[in-house]
Amino acid sequence: MASTATGVRPGRSGGARNGATVAVTGAAGLLGTALVDALAEAPEVKRVVAIDPSPPRTKARRSVVWREGDVRDPALSAALAGADAVVHLAGDRAADSDPSERRALNLRGTETLLTAVAAAGVGRAVLVTSAMVYGADPDNAIPLDEDAPLRAEDDLTLVGDWVEMERMADRIERAHPSLEVTRVRPASLVGGEPDAALPRLFEAPRLLVLKGSQPHWQFCHADDLVSALVWAATGRVSGAVTVGSAGWLEHSEVEEISGLRSLVVPSAVAYATAERLHRVGVVPAPASELRYLAHPWVVGSQRLAAAGWNPAWTNEAALAAHVSSLAAVRRSGSRVGRKDATRAAAGAAVAVVGTVAIARARAARRRRRS
Repeated sequence: MASTATGVRPGRSGGARNGATVAVTGAAGLLGTALVDALAEAPEVKRVVAIDPSPPRTKARRSVVWREGDVRDPALSAALAGADAVVHLAGDRAADSDPSERRALNLRGTETLLTAVAAAGVGRAVLVTSAMVYGADPDNAIPLDEDAPLRAEDDLTLVGDWVEMERMADRIERAHPSLEVTRVRPASLVGGEPDAALPRLFEAPRLLVLKGSQPHWQFCHADDLVSALVWAATGRVSGAVTVGSAGWLEHSEVEEISGLRSLVVPSAVAYATAERLHRVGVVPAPASELRYLAHPWVVGSQRLAAAGWNPAWTNEAALAAHVSSLAAVRRSGSRVGRKDATRAAAGAAVAVVGTVAIARARAARRRRRS
């Protein structure tokens, strides 16, 4: 039988509040635990079902039950019994995870979850992907409309996982018209669980800039994502929903806030270096990931704004908090393995590309001088 964590009861709750029962997969993660706490305080929610192999360390003292479950288990529908809505957070958002393990969790887990949701008769599912599914393009509108086509490449990267997850949502809705799937697409996520590659750029000693590009930096703090997920779970927004701080930062503002200087690399050199490093397995993402650094993919949170939601975090504050958290980790002096140390020094795939490209450029200059 499942053990009990503080504030979390196994089985059914005796809570009598009127409102919805909302299940959360991945409830023991940082984001999942924060969402469980927020839902437990939402007046529209009478009960929260926390689904995870391990119990969440929630602060909530009422209306939360834990049901042990893995989203890759076909028997998952039993854990969803009685739920009116499900928020799916049991995924891997790390760009440098083992690709086969990441896709097994993200794709098989999402497919199993959506099938279980339909089988259990749950009316609403909330799927968290990323604004990166829109793709990065010099012709993108600023901000992008939430119903803009998804133009990201369908490849074996983390972004490719998110694109396929969105397609799964389309297929399940067509097969089960009574099921509503809300797709929540945050900008670069910071504040506890930074995702993809761009937030990790700030772990590197310098910021990579592609020559001639005009980066538009936008962030989504985890606090804002959690509040948006509460709105989605309770039906206050639906369809495609983007989440992010209002507007964006110019690169000069990012330099000032982060205290980092930039490495300016010719685009052709950066893309060629990225492709070579990816081919030999040094970096996990292909060269196409550099497009997200070079071209805009700013979102406007239009549906949330129309419903009365506003972000609590500005881009400036979100970035400052992210940089401060990285500095605190460095000051702690924690010992890490060689592989993790290499990743921390490089920051992300694009940072590795910048480092190698700059080294090549400097070597070429020295040869010319000699």
